[in-house]
Amino acid sequence: MELRSSWMLLALTATAMIVTAVTAEHNKSGGLYWSTAEEEAQAQLQPRVDDSAVGADFDADGGFSSLDSMLQWALGHSDPDQLKEAAKEVQGLSHSDLNKKRLEIKQLMEDLKTPSDAQLMKVAILDLKNSSLPLEDRHRALEELLELVEPIDNANDLNKLGGFTVVTVELDHSDSETRKMAAWIIGKASQNNPLVQKQVLELGALTKLMDMVKSSFVEEAIKAMYAVSALLRNNIDGQEMFYLEDGDKLLQDIVSDSSIGNRLRIRAVVLLGDLAEFQILENAGTNKYQLPFFSNHTLLKSLVDITSAADLQLQEKALTTIKNLLRLKTTKALVFKDFCGLDAALERMRLRLQNLLVEEYHRDYAMDVESLRSEVQLIFQRKLEKETGMTA
Repeated sequence: MELRSSWMLLALTATAMIVTAVTAEHNKSGGLYWSTAEEEAQAQLQPRVDDSAVGADFDADGGFSSLDSMLQWALGHSDPDQLKEAAKEVQGLSHSDLNKKRLEIKQLMEDLKTPSDAQLMKVAILDLKNSSLPLEDRHRALEELLELVEPIDNANDLNKLGGFTVVTVELDHSDSETRKMAAWIIGKASQNNPLVQKQVLELGALTKLMDMVKSSFVEEAIKAMYAVSALLRNNIDGQEMFYLEDGDKLLQDIVSDSSIGNRLRIRAVVLLGDLAEFQILENAGTNKYQLPFFSNHTLLKSLVDITSAADLQLQEKALTTIKNLLRLKTTKALVFKDFCGLDAALERMRLRLQNLLVEEYHRDYAMDVESLRSEVQLIFQRKLEKETGMTA
């Protein structure tokens, strides 16, 4: 019995050596890291373990399946003479010492298991809290969070871990790439998630994101607009906060500036359309909920002017948004006619689309846009007739 225990201890000892080697290799492997950037840097200072010491029997998805399989592997890869020599030295160990060694090896096995998403998020948060972290490692931590927050459960876990407090701080970073990644994370996690929306809004992130939309760095501005849209979607508190922060003026400046790339203008136009659609659904036939900036005539005119843009996709998005705005009881067809010149704009668009219909490359898309344009014109005419009839 004692000899059997000695052999078991030797096997455990051999396993411990192998586990230690595997752990070092595992921590240096690609993909999501389980240790902080600081711990990774310290690990790089340690001597690299020869790959042959680990062997091909190790399960790359998370280690050995059981302690028994690890023992079998360890015995098969240990030198018999060395084991016999070591056996003579350990026969005096007590049963309790042997159990203690077993627990140590079990803990090492646990350390090799694939970490949970929550554990990975904790590591990334710790990295972002480290003010001395190199920019490369900071980007890596943000990239990991961007991948992890996509499932709503993970986004809620990050919320519980206080991760959005840390990410919001990154919106003020001097590096534009860092700011962009932070905005992207907030946008992805906030989509259709009232819990995250509430925390992010309470942290004051909306104001920072609105400032970032004005950035000269295109990708930063686009990701910031993406985050703003995610925070406002189906969220009355966010929408009212956006209005109080002059959100209508922000959208007006973007929509009316032809020098801004179409990607950002399209996002701004789509956001307007989403806000109008939400108001339609929220009211459900009443005037219970009204978003004040739909009475901003300059904003409405800027939107109508976009129908003359060269980009057909931008024209389509503008038409969709105009259609939603015309369906609101709070908007006036006479304003669209007299101040915005919608009737003339729709006619100009009709003529341009006729020319595109003869081009095979644009034909199908142009037909779809023309169908939408006709629908908008019909809604506009009906609303205009109703208003003028009431006036008369």
